[in-house]
Amino acid sequence: MIQLLFLVVFVEGAVALLLMIKLGPLRKLTMNALDQVKTGKGPAMVKTLACTMSVIMASSITSILKIQNRATKIGTMTPMDQILLKTHLLEASLMGFSLFLALIIDRLHHQLRKLGGFRANMDSLKKQAKSFQEEYMKSKEQKVDKSSEDVNLLKNEISELKQKLQKLTLESEAKDKEARDAEATAKASRKQAEDLLLEYDRLFEDNQNLQTQLSALDQRL
Repeated sequence: MIQLLFLVVFVEGAVALLLMIKLGPLRKLTMNALDQVKTGKGPAMVKTLACTMSVIMASSITSILKIQNRATKIGTMTPMDQILLKTHLLEASLMGFSLFLALIIDRLHHQLRKLGGFRANMDSLKKQAKSFQEEYMKSKEQKVDKSSEDVNLLKNEISELKQKLQKLTLESEAKDKEARDAEATAKASRKQAEDLLLEYDRLFEDNQNLQTQLSALDQRL
């Protein structure tokens, strides 16, 4: 069970790392895989698995509390209880980290998709602004030899183009701000994932020590 949980945490950490760091086509492949998971029956399966892990984690926490209460009553804790306590504690920690990593992956996927949409919108707005600006420059460079009514009509069109250009510029600035906010959120998620990977290394060392204690206890028994 513990080995399986370590494998799950390792896989989730690798997925989070691929989302945070752009390594050729790997990020795109990871995003496409997550898109497939979030379609069809995928969300229901993920929710079922998360609920199952939550129930198992609650059971481990309950076992930890029972062991601590038993140790409090008798005034000491047997070696077997100590090992069981550490085992349940490690299982609960790994399950909690696994659920937290799943949440981090979901948020990273959502923010990256949102950031991609912002960039596409900004590119479209920039193209429209460039087109309006070119039309404005052309209309400005052309020599107008018309009556005063035609000149006034042309001035009105230029004024409308200026207003549209100003509106598009404001929208582009707003989209830029949203993109920066989304990038800041992604950086914060990346920092949380890095801290989590460090905690994973510590848990792996604790697991090795626990296995060593179990081996030693088995030899004594």
